[in-house]
Amino acid sequence: MAPKRPKGAGAFPKPVATPAPKPPDPAELYAALDLGTNSCRMLIAQPKGSQFHVVDSFSKSVQLGAGLEQTGRLSRASMRRTVQALRICQQKLKRHRVRRMRLVATEACRRAKNAADFIRHVQRETGLKLEIIQPEEEARLAVISCAPLVSTKTEQLLVVDIGGGSTELVWIDISSVPHRERPRAIMRLHAGFHPTDSPFPAAKVVDWISVPLGVATLRDQFNDVEDDAARFALMSWFFEENLAEFAPYKDEQTRDGFQIVGTSGTVTTVAASHLGLKRYDRTKVDGLRMTSDQIDLVIRDYLALGPEGRRRDPRIGQDRHALIMSGAAILQALLRCWPTDRLSVADRGLREGLLYAQMSADGVLEDGPF
Repeated sequence: MAPKRPKGAGAFPKPVATPAPKPPDPAELYAALDLGTNSCRMLIAQPKGSQFHVVDSFSKSVQLGAGLEQTGRLSRASMRRTVQALRICQQKLKRHRVRRMRLVATEACRRAKNAADFIRHVQRETGLKLEIIQPEEEARLAVISCAPLVSTKTEQLLVVDIGGGSTELVWIDISSVPHRERPRAIMRLHAGFHPTDSPFPAAKVVDWISVPLGVATLRDQFNDVEDDAARFALMSWFFEENLAEFAPYKDEQTRDGFQIVGTSGTVTTVAASHLGLKRYDRTKVDGLRMTSDQIDLVIRDYLALGPEGRRRDPRIGQDRHALIMSGAAILQALLRCWPTDRLSVADRGLREGLLYAQMSADGVLEDGPF
């Protein structure tokens, strides 16, 4: 039955068109680009309270470090793929008229003999000026991006950023910081691992390390091992050997007050697999806490699938299936070395850290709770 019209009424009123959202002011925008060994990623964002709002993003597997382990050089094919991705980034920056940005390159460009030539080539082809940052800054930026995920009950924190070419680990003591201030104390590390003259309670960086083994470089070390399970075990123990100088709590019992925050495609993929997500959902993954038993269950499932099964598994994805076992090997080694049976999952990292650092330096973030 058709709805009745009120007496004296004519036709139903036409719906009022909603005006299109106003584009953000370019003067408020910041950009961060992270060119790693495996991926090229960029965020464009504007500050919003103590956080930021993402306006545009880009992510592409470019495999810049393909063949680097054997030759010590970036290959023509990998540089060509990367320049194509960077052209898209340049177009997005131009479209949004972004003025404030940091565009950084990490381990592959730190190691490649022809990195300087590549940086010049990128600038000629795209107009983008890449900056090769050192491991300490890379580690620091990963740490501050994870600040919102730090529990107020945490006393000892390990932040782990598993990259394509290297893995950064930072051990932080926040036991002397008041509970409610602990995430904020981590955020203040954007000024350096050992800030001075701060009127606030400080987070103490006990130690940090950059291991030149990431998901791509660790995989390349053991490419000649045919058995899938044997290769996984060798990768995990080899990574643990590289932590010998950085594992003071190895073999100790689980303790309260210890927290690991892991940031990387490996960690988020394992989390998505644990949740059984058919389509990746950042809101369900970022901030998830997983037990070591849950992580082991996912890894055992990956091993049972074998290389072909992992290639077809939609939870892992086309860009990740060849790298997931080397990443899982790193993750398993870390959980053997740190006295906690839980891991906090961070779908955030270098790009977010670059944005926080720029915005904090400009004083455009509110100094409120996360």
